[in-house]
Amino acid sequence: MATSLGERAAGDLTARARIRDAALRLFAERGVEGTTIRDIAKAAGVSGGLVRHHFGSKDDLRAACDAFALDQIVRIKEQAVLDGRIADTGFLAAAHPTILLTYRYFARSLVDGSPAAAAMFDAMVDLSEAWLAQNHPGELADPRGYAALFVAMETGLLAMHAQLSRALGAGIFTPEGHLRMSRIKLDFYSKPLLSPELAAQAQAAIDQLQAAQPERPAQ
Repeated sequence: MATSLGERAAGDLTARARIRDAALRLFAERGVEGTTIRDIAKAAGVSGGLVRHHFGSKDDLRAACDAFALDQIVRIKEQAVLDGRIADTGFLAAAHPTILLTYRYFARSLVDGSPAAAAMFDAMVDLSEAWLAQNHPGELADPRGYAALFVAMETGLLAMHAQLSRALGAGIFTPEGHLRMSRIKLDFYSKPLLSPELAAQAQAAIDQLQAAQPERPAQ
């Protein structure tokens, strides 16, 4: 059963977990640069020294939050799709708070231009490519490119959250706005805009253009 971060934290009494969850929430709210070790320690109910004892630096804590947030969202999506729980309203209701928090976190962490942001994006692409290889083997001509474009599109929605929320009339990090966005995404992914014939024609044209490109000299 999926549980929200808040529900899990109530039963997860380790100081390390409290620090990580507090940091993730503050990073999502203020960004990494706008959050101090003292802020995190206060929110977790521990000393600054204990934060450093468990995680070393703020950069190391951010890396732990990146890995944890990515693991959470992948786990929820795998349970929903691969375990067939996408129609289970109880599962979705329990997972929803965690989804909203991790999306707010990604919206902050993926656009700060840091090496950590680049590493997180690359990790998402790696995971997506592995998922495609496992669940759609041999179906795509360029699975790495497909995975990269998919991650960019999904995270782009989060980076443009202010504009998207304004257009939808509800914040996409609120339950109302996120559910509306999710319904729209289902339409987007389940109803192709191109017919198979038109897509084949466009692919053939791209292949011809690619074949006509001059060869680049070896570096």
